[in-house]
Amino acid sequence: MDATQRELLRASALVAGYGSQDVCGPLDLLVEPGETLGIVGFNAAGKSTLLRTLVGYQEPVSGQSVILGAFTDDSSFIYRKAVSVVFDEDAFFPSLSVEEHLQLIAGGHGVPQPQAAVDHELIFFDLETARTEYPHRLSSGQRRRLLLAASLLRPCSLLVLDEPEQRLDPVMRAALATRLRELADAGTALLVVTHDPVFLASVADSVLLISNGQIIPTSVAEGAAAIGRA
Repeated sequence: MDATQRELLRASALVAGYGSQDVCGPLDLLVEPGETLGIVGFNAAGKSTLLRTLVGYQEPVSGQSVILGAFTDDSSFIYRKAVSVVFDEDAFFPSLSVEEHLQLIAGGHGVPQPQAAVDHELIFFDLETARTEYPHRLSSGQRRRLLLAASLLRPCSLLVLDEPEQRLDPVMRAALATRLRELADAGTALLVVTHDPVFLASVADSVLLISNGQIIPTSVAEGAAAIGRA
């Protein structure tokens, strides 16, 4: 694998914010296959803002973030094939059932044995009994699990999750953390914002701590301790 193939994401002097208003930065960062990076900080520190800027969902105040050595936004088919994201937003087709949403994802991304893959996600995320339900009939926890199921169902090189533990019970949090570690061990890179120190310790290899507008590389233990102080 050459250097360009290994560079899933590179940020250079990146400052995240809105318009000309800095929120946090600057940041220099390189993410390669199999790396797992947690992002932590106090509420409103800029964690989601940084995450969205890193993956091209939001324009940086200054600097740059490049995906796969060439892309600065999510408009490319190559980008969308390589990057899977879950932010704190529900994005569903109101006329499609839980199962139909996952079938659409599986078919669109060429997943082998798509129905078996869909069934696996329904079982893993405890959505079997809700497979024929429509999004508006789901609980907030079920909607969160459906978003996660869709993100994990499809192949990707970079998985980006904004507080994936939200609205999950402890058993599901632990199962998700184990699965994310397995994905990382198989070569998928992870960017994860979390408020859960146990989840962070289970998933991340390194941490970015956002504090007073600065982005500070730190250890997982120090990141977990910072969450405890938040």
